[in-house]
Amino acid sequence: MTAVQHFAPRTIGIVGSAGAYGRWLGRFFEQQMRLQVIGHDPADAASHTPEQLLAEADVLVFSAPIRHTPELIAEYVRRSAGRERGRLWLDVTSVKDAPVQAMLASQAEVVGLHPMTAPPKAPTLKGRVMVVCEARLQHWQPWLDALCVALQAECVRATPQHHDQMMALVQAMVHATHLAQAGVLREYQPQLGTLEAMLPYRSASFELDTAIISRILSLNPAIYEDIQFGNPHVAPMLERLVGQLRVLQAQVDQGDDLARGAFREQMLVANQAAFGAPALASGNYTFERVGYLLADLTERNAVSVHLPEDRPGSLRELLNIFEQHGISLASIHSSRTPGGEVHFRIGFVAGSDPRALADAAAAVDASGIGRVLA
Repeated sequence: MTAVQHFAPRTIGIVGSAGAYGRWLGRFFEQQMRLQVIGHDPADAASHTPEQLLAEADVLVFSAPIRHTPELIAEYVRRSAGRERGRLWLDVTSVKDAPVQAMLASQAEVVGLHPMTAPPKAPTLKGRVMVVCEARLQHWQPWLDALCVALQAECVRATPQHHDQMMALVQAMVHATHLAQAGVLREYQPQLGTLEAMLPYRSASFELDTAIISRILSLNPAIYEDIQFGNPHVAPMLERLVGQLRVLQAQVDQGDDLARGAFREQMLVANQAAFGAPALASGNYTFERVGYLLADLTERNAVSVHLPEDRPGSLRELLNIFEQHGISLASIHSSRTPGGEVHFRIGFVAGSDPRALADAAAAVDASGIGRVLA
């Protein structure tokens, strides 16, 4: 029996390299995997041509809008005309069945990838989920496994069809419900004011929901449009979602004890049983932790510090300065800026001496360990 030959790329080609994920992937392949990256984007006349990608790229990655991806892949299949044999084709769209089927018309090995996050500010997908649809894979299996390790993502294997069914719930339903909430909030603005006027009355749930709404409305609208319109499983899901709301509306309109009993049974008891006690306990604990985080972030008695040297012991040296000034910490959280800097937000216990805090902040700046931002 002939041993299976394992392939390793020299050059990565990205179709859609000027898009946000195309740019992120290009940096990842260059900086983390030390590979040569070439890219084509129709909007960039200076980018490489499709012919250059087909001639030079060992791995071809399609990172284009969902609605255009299958047709774009079909064009590359026609242009390649068999030259792709022995190479690996990938796509990173939010819908998998149609793009994967289009890639299978080629002679390349085929995998669909779906990172379940917008392009992160971090250099990898650490802590994020990526769905992997291995449609036709043999020689490139070891390299794909190495890619998943390098990305540091939590990889979930699925068929393209199962992926799309899941995305109708995980993405499309979540986006639809929050966009519907946004529309309701907009309609109430003449009576109750803007979101800024509503937030002082917030619950933790309202704050989280409006944060998600703000996230959706801040990113590329074409992505959210295609997630709704490009997945055939979305329309049946929306029918069920609207059906659930209509049942609730009818129960509230009825308003009597019989309707209340139906609400408890259908909306609460039945759903509790369907989710199960372990899942509910885990989700409730997650909500509580996020609630604590939101509370910490509203604490005004805090400073933000950037540690320019990312080395073991830097944070310990920083915290030691506050200890030397007799300051007790209430919380500490890290975040990453768009430029990739890691910032620490440090909250202090109530009643901390303002002069000691000012002296400690000055000592942090003078030490060179960190830079106080606010």
